[in-house]
Amino acid sequence: MDYFERLQELLKIERQEDRQSYQQLLEKSTVVQRRSNGLAWYPVAIRGSEISRGDYLTVEIERTTHHEISHQLRFGMPAVLFSNHDAKNNRAEGLISHQFGNTLKITLQTDELPEWAGDGKLGIDLLFDDTSYDEMQNALKSAALNRQNDKDSRLINVLIGDLSPCFVPSINQFANKRLNPSQHAAVEKILSAEDLAIVHGPPGTGKTTTLVQAIKALAEQDKKQLLVVAPSNTAVDLLSEKLSEEGLNVLRVGNPVRVSERLLSLTLDSKVAAHPRMKEIKNLKKQANEFRNMAHKYKRNFGRAEREQRKALFDEAHKIMKDVYNTEQYVIDDVLAKSQVIAATLVGANHYTVKKLKYHTVVIDEAGQSLEPAAWIPILKARKLIMAGDHLQLPPTVKSNEAMKKGLGVSLLEKAVALHPDAVVLLDEQYRMNETIMGFSSMEFYDNRVKAHPSVANHLLFDGDQPLEFIDTAGCGFEEKTAETSITNPEEAAFMVKHLSELVRKLKERDKKFSPSIGVISPYKQQILLLQELVQHSPELKALGRQIAVNTIDSFQGQERDIIYIGMTRSNSNSEIGFLADIRRMNVAMTRARKKLVVIGDSATLSVLPFYHDFISYAEKHNAYKSAWEFMND
Repeated sequence: MDYFERLQELLKIERQEDRQSYQQLLEKSTVVQRRSNGLAWYPVAIRGSEISRGDYLTVEIERTTHHEISHQLRFGMPAVLFSNHDAKNNRAEGLISHQFGNTLKITLQTDELPEWAGDGKLGIDLLFDDTSYDEMQNALKSAALNRQNDKDSRLINVLIGDLSPCFVPSINQFANKRLNPSQHAAVEKILSAEDLAIVHGPPGTGKTTTLVQAIKALAEQDKKQLLVVAPSNTAVDLLSEKLSEEGLNVLRVGNPVRVSERLLSLTLDSKVAAHPRMKEIKNLKKQANEFRNMAHKYKRNFGRAEREQRKALFDEAHKIMKDVYNTEQYVIDDVLAKSQVIAATLVGANHYTVKKLKYHTVVIDEAGQSLEPAAWIPILKARKLIMAGDHLQLPPTVKSNEAMKKGLGVSLLEKAVALHPDAVVLLDEQYRMNETIMGFSSMEFYDNRVKAHPSVANHLLFDGDQPLEFIDTAGCGFEEKTAETSITNPEEAAFMVKHLSELVRKLKERDKKFSPSIGVISPYKQQILLLQELVQHSPELKALGRQIAVNTIDSFQGQERDIIYIGMTRSNSNSEIGFLADIRRMNVAMTRARKKLVVIGDSATLSVLPFYHDFISYAEKHNAYKSAWEFMND
């Protein structure tokens, strides 16, 4: 089977699994449950409406309560406005065209608000996101076609291994005193690449810093617009902000998740709103709405003259809106033309405003977490590709076990690193962790090539503290329990919170002003809920407020804390460790700590996997192994 046909088959399996599980979730849950799962806003109020492109109605919605619940409603996602009086029949589907804070705009597939919208009890439900899957499937089909086309095929054939990447040394020597030798080498590799360059950035090695300087240098060298993408909105936001701070003209396509003035000013909406021609557009829209309002004043029962008058008013409004669209398109084109960097998510690279744009260079950040079919969406717009990330940390999220087993979980970055080692530069100096915390990850994943910068190599919470501890619960009777579809270990959780509380108490005794940042991690959701409850019942930990976070490994990706506690949870006589076998996730968990890492687990259960056996040996070698029995009488 052809390379792209195989990917299309895998994506088909993934789509079916995703749609099925989503439909089951929606059918079985109430609006209150959907709201708590982040799939709905309820109740909401309509704050305004206006006619947008294609004579569709854009409605501004505000969620009036439950502001504290995080949600998944994002720009570009399909959603439905519904009335809970009759949720099956009172529905109007559309696309979320803007989301910010507690308000969003939804463009409905109608030109008038339905009558039931005035009866209250309104909500917004997310629909299954077929649009993203369509974009991915179309990208794979195009890649298969373009592969045969001489003009567009080189980069594609490099990425699938049929050709080797080329490098031509840059005429202008790159120099930046802020970068270390490996970061410097990465930028030089990027500047000299004709088609592909890869920045492999292990935890804490300054990948974002390197990438920002490389993009700045590319903009100066090529004098051409770049597309910068990442799989998550958060990663796109971070890069957009950093690039803007370096003086580049950045256009953030889509809506940022991070709420900051700087980011908002980079969005298309903001730049369009600030354009000199916007006053003219507002006046035209006002006129069009006045004609529409006049037309709507005619009641349903009216004669021929009234019908003709109503039609004439609608025609006039339609004519004015045509002028609006033309002027808006001019403004958008003008904003696009002046932008040095377009920043978007992988799927957002095909946003209707930038869909037809082509670029000399496309940059994919967090490429190790990018689902390969999604990565092809921006790649097809490029002659040259820069990928940055770490395939030895979190992989792409795949919902279907079958698709995962057949290879959908392998990122394009991972494939390209194996195919083209000459295109890769490893960033080898990290600025986060004490060298003892870092050492195991460097040994296990990076051939001992990653070293700690002198500024962090020996930093501790306090003089004489142990930066790494493995506390062995073997033989303590801390048995795991199955809870719903997850695993818990109540005794381990209680021990962990008690141990952390004692550490915090000691730190407070040493320095009352010292308030370290703390992360408490477990791979299991039910264990997280248990730990969150226990933290709330610990006076020492509760007093820390936002300085302490309790969550799963995935939520800590890209973050760091002074202190990290990891509870392994698994403890059984069958040596079953479930998805603790995904050692890339453990690489993420173990590399979040700056000054202290405490891992608590059952060595008898964990040692079935060589990775954990090696970790326990590493802890013993560094005098960091302890038995939980030592603390039992405290």
